[in-house]
Amino acid sequence: ENMIAILPPIVTIEAKKNIDADAIKEQQIKESLNFQKEMYAWILQRKMEGKVDQEIMDIETTNALLKNAGYPEKTILPTELCQLLKVDATLGSNYSITKPMSTGAAVALAVVGVFGPTNKVSASLEIKDCMENKTIWNYEHEFSGSLGSSSRLLVDALMRDASKKMPYVKEDEIK
Repeated sequence: ENMIAILPPIVTIEAKKNIDADAIKEQQIKESLNFQKEMYAWILQRKMEGKVDQEIMDIETTNALLKNAGYPEKTILPTELCQLLKVDATLGSNYSITKPMSTGAAVALAVVGVFGPTNKVSASLEIKDCMENKTIWNYEHEFSGSLGSSSRLLVDALMRDASKKMPYVKEDEIK
């Protein structure tokens, strides 16, 4: 069985002027973990339904190994990631958000001048094969409107669409 690690997504939140950089940074870290958790839950669900054959490394293990190696402060090359995590492939992602995600976050950041649900989210996913040391699949999508009001809804819509072409997923079975 091949083992895949879901890396913590790189989340960028476009800040309006006069926003506390630390608040944004904190929000980016929080959303990264939210997205990673939702992606893991989504793939695990498909695995339990028999639609995904690969083993998925649990995110606590992934994150602990990364943290011990000094990530994210220290840059880790894709080949090093494979060796460090002892996996066959990694699923990396980037999310770019124009406003904070959850209503809780929106409320928290409203104090510093950000209101409302997400206007726009750009997302990209990439699977790197460790043996081949190359990207074997990537996907980009942009969402707008209230869809991005929670990381769960967003990841569900993203993965539903992405999985149609994603390796490891039996596409005809994803509804």
